[in-house]
Amino acid sequence: MGNERAMLAAKATIAKTVGNSNPLIDHHLGADPYALTYNGRVYIYMSSDNYEYNSNGTIKDNTFANLKSVFVISSEDMVNWTDHGAIPVAGANGLNGGQGIAKWAGNSWAPAAAVKNINGKDKFFLYFANGGGGIGVLTADSPIGPWSDPLGRALVTTNTSGMPGVVWLFDPAVFIDNDGTGYLYCGGGIPGDPNSSQAQRANPKTARVLRLGGDMISVVGSASTIDAPFMFEDSGMHKFNGVYYYSYCINFSGTHPSDKPAGEIGYMTSNSPMGPFTYKGHFLKNPGVFFRSGGNNHHCVFQFKNQWYVVYHAQTVSQALYGSGKGYRSPHINQLIHNSDGSIREVAADYAGIAQLSSLDPYKRVEAETFGWNGGILTEKSNASGGPVYNQNITGINNGDWIGLGNVNFGSGGAKSFKANVASASGGKIEVRLDSTSGTLIGTLNVPNTGGMQSWKEVETSISGATGVHKLFFVFTGNGSGDLFKFDYWKFS
Repeated sequence: MGNERAMLAAKATIAKTVGNSNPLIDHHLGADPYALTYNGRVYIYMSSDNYEYNSNGTIKDNTFANLKSVFVISSEDMVNWTDHGAIPVAGANGLNGGQGIAKWAGNSWAPAAAVKNINGKDKFFLYFANGGGGIGVLTADSPIGPWSDPLGRALVTTNTSGMPGVVWLFDPAVFIDNDGTGYLYCGGGIPGDPNSSQAQRANPKTARVLRLGGDMISVVGSASTIDAPFMFEDSGMHKFNGVYYYSYCINFSGTHPSDKPAGEIGYMTSNSPMGPFTYKGHFLKNPGVFFRSGGNNHHCVFQFKNQWYVVYHAQTVSQALYGSGKGYRSPHINQLIHNSDGSIREVAADYAGIAQLSSLDPYKRVEAETFGWNGGILTEKSNASGGPVYNQNITGINNGDWIGLGNVNFGSGGAKSFKANVASASGGKIEVRLDSTSGTLIGTLNVPNTGGMQSWKEVETSISGATGVHKLFFVFTGNGSGDLFKFDYWKFS
């Protein structure tokens, strides 16, 4: 990074350095990640970890008090992620500024999402935990919303048939089998805690699986118990070669045999989605093993473009900012490999992550809140027209801030012009550069005073020297202090 800071003193990245894919984002947090693949994109849904502060401005340890909404990001290439903002899930007592969707819910923890074709139309389902007391569901016609609450109450509570004995009714995972039947996995905790016996720790019997109705918002029959040894939380389900893999976070209590290590992700298999399941092993060590800060371990196994992956969280961004993680989590993805005998190989979690799967097309509209790396920026809800649901724009733009994109394909003919949708009360410049923040300058866009920070205008400039595949960097400059301008989308011609 040394030469990249030489010009103009471009801001340093926080935790996701240029060339790496993990953490997926570092301009904000995101915990308990869950993956949904749809139409060539992977969508990651996350609990809304946000820093909590003491009255003197110092950072508190995470109390999970901010888990009232669900953050969504998506990517087609695993390097460049689009920020889709926050779904305002919890709506009790005027939460989320009175915009909360589930008026009965005080929390939205650990989301899970699914898509199912119902009556010829793709419908999307977002399951979430109202703290540890029940599971709710929202529905939408797209993976990013807008979302609505079809039931007006929880889908699963402690009174649901088969649920008694579950200590923490949370951490849903949803799975739709080949025949279209949906299943919901949830639960956790240790009976008798904090004075539980070794037997209660070793076999808590607090995991459950429920069969969902054809509408995905009702429960059929009674929940079945999954006797997951040393069960703590974080249910997962995937199917590989006709075998059902139930995975979960192993607890931290009591005496553990070597094949059930504390705080790691264990897995069981069955020939039925309802079980019974047989314990087979473990495949993801606690994040502290790889990234210093430990804490809880939360994962989701998914398949994307014919490859298997696991998305999980680690305290890498908060650790980079504050020296210790303090319980604030960020999403990561690494490859998951099934061995020929059906066992799962130990995942090698790292900062490198997944190499970019495909090049980005710069000749279609690209949301500015799509990037691989950044220095110094934030995103916010935008009122610019024509964008996606919960459209975001880049904000917090100061002199020397920047965003960077992995592998953009300008083709053999090359780009001739660049336009951007911007808003400003003062103005500034966008330097368009190849390969690094101090790389070849292919054009400079002058951002005028558009009449206000949400008064949007499309401006254009000529481009020369952009052919082939390059990383692409937008470096923001200007004389004003504070927020120079906002940036909504861009497109080359």
